[in-house]
Amino acid sequence: MSRSRALSLFERAYGAPDGCCVSFAPGRVNLIGEHTDYNGGHVLPCALTMGTYVAARRRRDDLVRLYSGDFPEVGVLECHLAEIENDPLHGWANYPKGVARVFRDYGLPVDSGFDMAVTGDMPVGAGLSSSASLEMATAVALSELFSLGMCNEEGRVRMANLGQRAENSFIGVNSGIMDQFAIALGRAGRALFLDCATLDRRFIPLDLGEYEIVLMNTNRRRNLAESNYNLRREECERALADVRAAGATCTALCDMTPEEFGHWSGAIADPVSARRARHAVLENARVLQAVDSLEAGRLDVFGELLNESHLSLQFDYESTGRELDCLVELSWQRDECLGARVTGAGFGGSAIALVRRDGVEGFSRYVGERYRRYIGYDCSFSQSQSGDGARII
Repeated sequence: MSRSRALSLFERAYGAPDGCCVSFAPGRVNLIGEHTDYNGGHVLPCALTMGTYVAARRRRDDLVRLYSGDFPEVGVLECHLAEIENDPLHGWANYPKGVARVFRDYGLPVDSGFDMAVTGDMPVGAGLSSSASLEMATAVALSELFSLGMCNEEGRVRMANLGQRAENSFIGVNSGIMDQFAIALGRAGRALFLDCATLDRRFIPLDLGEYEIVLMNTNRRRNLAESNYNLRREECERALADVRAAGATCTALCDMTPEEFGHWSGAIADPVSARRARHAVLENARVLQAVDSLEAGRLDVFGELLNESHLSLQFDYESTGRELDCLVELSWQRDECLGARVTGAGFGGSAIALVRRDGVEGFSRYVGERYRRYIGYDCSFSQSQSGDGARII
């Protein structure tokens, strides 16, 4: 995929692409720290080199036209700028529409319509945050088209926050800030260590030595708006309300250390909510340990933390499922694998494995053959490379 591919798609939909800008936003893989972002905790994602390309051009009227190379059968979708609403029939197009709507709602002068064509080289629904990638590619394009000056670091932080608001208020997924933030600010060769409560951050060198991250796609597509994602957040909120009512001074679950959670957990009335909260608190502690282990070059410890994270998501958070558990448990059977876990929100999507580089081929063959035997269809593999964040290309 490239700038030329996006411009070619634009020309197919709208004619000559004179005056277009082209933006790119990567996907992201979360190394560890799942469902901690909206619980006020830490995460450790990195941006990828694959992602979403947007070619866009301003119009002189208020018409917004959107076309995707992934869904050519749908054709060009249209709406008027002042009448942007979430339309279930518009599917993917609700994401760029939501960004434009939120930009306007927050006073940014998106004051005319635009034509947009979207393409990409990242699987949709694979847990690599294709939705946030599309949101950030749209945000960068709108910044360029309407001279909003948001491509410095401060502007990227604002774009990430507005993208999250679009996801929450327009799409209806009560997600945290991690996806948009990692995609907007990512750096090649680095993982982003982010405190989601304060947005304090630093970049961790992603030096894996003789190992690399293998992405394993279950090829079971998931849609967070249709999953139990929002329910999990509600369960965490109930747990937080219970411990605060009992006297805990935390403002978010991840404010508590594991020891403090042990003290207050008995106040959580619903045992299911207690398990959700336990995952959030212990996962946050695992992120802190993971950063220490990476900086110390202790990949063996990092791998064990990946394993612990998956088990917590499987049994306490119940956000994995048969396909993801199959991939991860097959990965654990291989000596060349130091650790594996679901990545992203779960409920389908992808897992990651930390695999010795000279063993990737045998690892992929072993896991792939047995996954097909147990699940009935193929999974897919790719090697993960960290890349830079959203930008004009």
